[in-house]
Amino acid sequence: MADFATKQDLIDRFGSTELTQLTDRTNRPPTMIDDTVVSQALGDASALASGYVGKIYQLPLAEVPQALVKAVADIARYYLHGSRATKDGEEERAYKEAVGWLKDVARGTVQLDVGGVPPAQPQGGTVRVVAPQRRFSRESLRNM
Repeated sequence: MADFATKQDLIDRFGSTELTQLTDRTNRPPTMIDDTVVSQALGDASALASGYVGKIYQLPLAEVPQALVKAVADIARYYLHGSRATKDGEEERAYKEAVGWLKDVARGTVQLDVGGVPPAQPQGGTVRVVAPQRRFSRESLRNM
């Protein structure tokens, strides 16, 4: 499974300073972005998103839409903050919005632009009923 967002997406959205502070767990003060920590957060966020997106779209996607990149980046940022995320703060609000948006994608109320590939439509089938022969009918009960 490929990640829907990259380290560079996180840097572009939230800045290298914040990413350094969230991921450098060895140096005090933080001096560098820890790629392992970033990869773990992005992997976890992408796995969460795959669970929702995979219900409607065939994975891997040919093209990752920017809305999905944003949602995964917001979720990864929330994961990086962990217990330091403030209740009802910016990170938690963005996380809840992203998960809500992913739920809408899974329900089919939001459609992703995945490079011209239409979402998989549910396959309809036929219903076949098998039952024993009728014992009573209008004709058989007519003279009773």
